[in-house]
Amino acid sequence: MIRVVLAEDETLIRQALAGLLALEDDIEVVATAASGEEALTVIRAEGPDVALLDLQMPEPNGIAVAAQLREDLPDCATVIVTSHGRPGYLKTALASGVRGFVPKTVGATVLAQVIRTVATGGRYVDPELAAEAMAAGDSPLTAREADVLTLAAEGAPVEEIAERAHLSPGTVRNYLSAAVAKLGTANRHEAARAARDRGWI
Repeated sequence: MIRVVLAEDETLIRQALAGLLALEDDIEVVATAASGEEALTVIRAEGPDVALLDLQMPEPNGIAVAAQLREDLPDCATVIVTSHGRPGYLKTALASGVRGFVPKTVGATVLAQVIRTVATGGRYVDPELAAEAMAAGDSPLTAREADVLTLAAEGAPVEEIAERAHLSPGTVRNYLSAAVAKLGTANRHEAARAARDRGWI
């Protein structure tokens, strides 16, 4: 029996997934969680074979949970289920030790097979997402540029970004200008949108 913990912040989806997986003879959902923090607590307590994690849930997100589990419970395989199949997210997830990455549009049969695959040491990445990730290439942004652009995406003015990032306003403007130039956009708002669409921030 493959023991699974399911973490998804939307109640209806969480209950539906748990119900569908319960129909499989060899899969048992031993616990569910509604946030990243709750997921870590439950997974550490249950020690499941597989953690099925929503990408976008209350902090920490699915990728951050997977990265923590790689240190705490290396025998627990992680699968990200997402409605945000952006290339940058896939690359970050794989770098964090995630063994499966699937969109929420997959059927229950496919999801069950993915769980079986990762539970036995294999990997599964949705072919369409993998193709998009390869086509998009790597992020041209430095880590600092990505940090500053993330704050800009929240609508923060330069002075606030500078304060939150512990930088001078001039340095923030330089990072934003560099990001705008690298992404070929007209301003920082377009740059933030473009980077977010690709999963780079």
